[in-house]
Amino acid sequence: MTSIITRRRLTFGAAAASTLPILGRGASAQAPLGVGFVYVGPIGDHGYTWTHNQGRLALEKEYGAKIKTSFIENVAEGPDAARAIRQLAQAGNQLIFTTSFGFMNPTIQVAKQFPKIYFEHATGYMRAENVATYDARFYEGRAVIGTIAGHMSKTGQAGYVASFPIPEVVMGIDAFCIAARKVNPNFQLKVIWLNTWFDPAKEADAARTLIAQGCDVITQHTDSPAPIQVCEEAGVICFGQASDMASFGPKMCLTSIVDSWGPHYIAATQKVLDGTWKPEQPWEGLKEGVVTLPPYNATVPADVVAAADAVKQGQIDGTLHIFTGPIMANDGSVLVEDGVTPEDGFLLSLQKYSEGVQA
Repeated sequence: MTSIITRRRLTFGAAAASTLPILGRGASAQAPLGVGFVYVGPIGDHGYTWTHNQGRLALEKEYGAKIKTSFIENVAEGPDAARAIRQLAQAGNQLIFTTSFGFMNPTIQVAKQFPKIYFEHATGYMRAENVATYDARFYEGRAVIGTIAGHMSKTGQAGYVASFPIPEVVMGIDAFCIAARKVNPNFQLKVIWLNTWFDPAKEADAARTLIAQGCDVITQHTDSPAPIQVCEEAGVICFGQASDMASFGPKMCLTSIVDSWGPHYIAATQKVLDGTWKPEQPWEGLKEGVVTLPPYNATVPADVVAAADAVKQGQIDGTLHIFTGPIMANDGSVLVEDGVTPEDGFLLSLQKYSEGVQA
């Protein structure tokens, strides 16, 4: 069972928190476990939020009447997020997933007010006794598509439609460019920042601008398929984000980075039902199937497919890490020393651009 919550309809008072039926920590209850989701975009964005909602649907399919899910979509990052999260807590949800980086501080804030409710925040780093984090190694997928771009770009210039300059996004930009420059050392990557996750008009305009500047490859870390549609019309090769966007660019979309959140939502819910939940920090990628790539477009040559698959397999079996040095920064300094593979903490705080990035 699913409910879509709007702030106009739900006005529970703060006193409701003390009467919520709580599972976990060895407790049990016959009532369905309430599982809430806070989404930064609409569930029909065909990208990031859509994939999170597919994970919620997989959760419902797995547990049926044992759970009851609800969600609030189109929640802005900032004060509005705290109101939405609190709304789900007051509605009786015992497990709440907040699915965007900018929900981090609001999640911590609300979790302090509801210490018996479990919270999980996607792509952040702040945890508490009742707050876990979870993430996907998106950069691994970007190393694969960067390899394809390096092989297939004729101008040696690619464009990147970017959302916010946070480590998650900077990490992907760098991984894409590093991989492409392993193929073509002169490869350049132009970045346009939109400061939004989902705005089809702005995303389309950014793609057009990059194409006009000579970029013959476009990729993105925004959530709508608008850049793919622009590239399909312009005859420019491109890559999808978060979901398989091939249907929006059947000729020009070479592949997509796909996020698969269902397994995590199922596993986390099971831990709450079992009373074994802990504030953990999983960060999974290609190896675990949390990040996947659909079949490549038939236009990708066999040698490029082989090169891309080698990068993918190397990251799965651990023989390749795209951030192993030497890597130079775009300001001429050393980003990663020769022979060094940076720890996760370095990547999770990355704010520097690698050589070749114009941002």
